[in-house]
Amino acid sequence: MDETEFAAAAERVLERIERALEESGIDADTELKEGGVLEIEFADGSRMVINRHGAAREIWVAARSGGFHFRWDGSVWRDTRDGAELFAALSRLVSAQGGQPVLLRS
Repeated sequence: MDETEFAAAAERVLERIERALEESGIDADTELKEGGVLEIEFADGSRMVINRHGAAREIWVAARSGGFHFRWDGSVWRDTRDGAELFAALSRLVSAQGGQPVLLRS
């Protein structure tokens, strides 16, 4: 995947994440910013940031519980450490940080 393909794929997945969060009913504000950064602010004031990292061709997630990197495997974005799929991992992270169960679907 070259830089242009990565940028387009990353933008699409960030838009899908934002839409999935809005549809989930979680008490959080989302803002997709210029440059491929999605900021999520939860009701308790905590934040989560999901952004694209062009040099590594990864989607990075900074959550209260830690940092996570996801790389495209040809069909889905997978955690570089444990192989978890991006939306499954985000469901766990958002549920834990937001204090309510959330199931995000791509």
